[in-house]
Amino acid sequence: MQKNAGGAGASKKTILGEQIYSADLVDEFYKERAYQPAWSHAGSLSQVDMLIKAVNEADGDGLSSSYYHLSRIKSLADDAGRESFPDPTRLADLDILLTDAFLTLACHLSAGCDNPLPAASKWYAKSEKVDVAYRLEQALGKNQIYEVLTRLRPGKGIYNRLRSALAQYKGLASKGEWPQLAAGPIFKKGARSGRVVELRKRLAASGDLGADEATGGDKFDDRLEQAVITFQKRHGLNNNGAVGPETLIALNVPLKQRIRQMELNMERLRWILGNQEERFIFVNIADFRMRVIEKGKTVLTMKVVVGKPYQSTPIFTAQMNHLVINPSWHIPRSIVQKEILAKIAKNPNYLASQNIEVVGNSYRQRPGARNALGRLKFMFPNRYDVYLHDTPSKGLFSKNVRAFSHGCIRIENPLGLAEYLLKDNPRWTRDKIIAAIGKGTEQAVHLPKPLNVYLVYLTAWVDAEGILQFRNDIYGRDKDLDMAIHKRPYI
Repeated sequence: MQKNAGGAGASKKTILGEQIYSADLVDEFYKERAYQPAWSHAGSLSQVDMLIKAVNEADGDGLSSSYYHLSRIKSLADDAGRESFPDPTRLADLDILLTDAFLTLACHLSAGCDNPLPAASKWYAKSEKVDVAYRLEQALGKNQIYEVLTRLRPGKGIYNRLRSALAQYKGLASKGEWPQLAAGPIFKKGARSGRVVELRKRLAASGDLGADEATGGDKFDDRLEQAVITFQKRHGLNNNGAVGPETLIALNVPLKQRIRQMELNMERLRWILGNQEERFIFVNIADFRMRVIEKGKTVLTMKVVVGKPYQSTPIFTAQMNHLVINPSWHIPRSIVQKEILAKIAKNPNYLASQNIEVVGNSYRQRPGARNALGRLKFMFPNRYDVYLHDTPSKGLFSKNVRAFSHGCIRIENPLGLAEYLLKDNPRWTRDKIIAAIGKGTEQAVHLPKPLNVYLVYLTAWVDAEGILQFRNDIYGRDKDLDMAIHKRPYI
């Protein structure tokens, strides 16, 4: 680490065994300051306590204080405080560690730097860049290190609600793990057994059953059934009130694992929340649901079908600018090779029966009742060629887990979405949309007010009613994200 007589500059990646995670940003920061110290002046330190306070609170955002050199900073600061003439070399080391801690935490809280997974993967999420070095200069100049850092945290309600729920679950964990249920057959209202006693304790621990019912005996009564239904709804399960295999698995997920799940989803929220406008479409892939949001309120919601686990729907943001009435489907080559050719081999009349024509070397399904895209397609151009569309396979919306597509998103109420998107164009009332569909002719209609579509993957969140929700990690993305974050704090 190069140092001059007045301060410090960053050229190495470690100081006193501590990795400098934002080394390039640190180097640029000190270069702009002519390598003068930022945190120490005439042998005295300033604002260190405020940085330490912000780092300690980062635990509430699911971030580890170890990313920000907390122990080493405390040790060096304590040493400097006890010495009449602090060692200038150690002060320079501390200065750099403090700067790296601020810049790294600022990146993490704002998601203004890179996210831990490459854009080439199916994790691409748009985020606005934040000039964290400029924020540090501002904070130092105004003695507002703590205030500037905490303001970088997303201020949206969905983030704050999950942050509060995380604190509650960490409070639960401080008292020990919640009860586990023994394996056994399905049981429901009317049953009597020791497993009912276990179930009461478990549901009371997570707040699905009142604390006064935790010791209510071994009978599966009405109140316990309602508590099971509440739990099932919160976890996206079939809410039949019976404890079967899926409900048992969800009940026995350890509290520690649920806490980590919440932390990972706070990370995902930080990727996207800085970008959202007052009006947008929000598709939670893991929840199989789409919502249209206006000024923080859901104005339209519907079930969706997303990609199969081996043909997963990616995470990204793009602007929807038009829809297509009576779309044709240009069948991707991969689907032709994996599915269509085999069906032709079994049934020579397959193409005719499905209204599919061969155009050159490609296959095209004409508009109509059998078309896989249904009668409406909603376009937001993107590199994945993913879009929202109608479907003739309406029965899939009755399924609890709806991962059946090739990656695009089938929506339950396409006419309702089309009517909403075209509401500012008097030429396109609901009746006129229906009439255009009836003609059977393919037609593109540009939206009077384009809007962004956010395809996200949240397996834990707190809804607008304040209810903590969990969903299964259908694509294994929680595990991937956890592994990526543990490799190194990203910048």
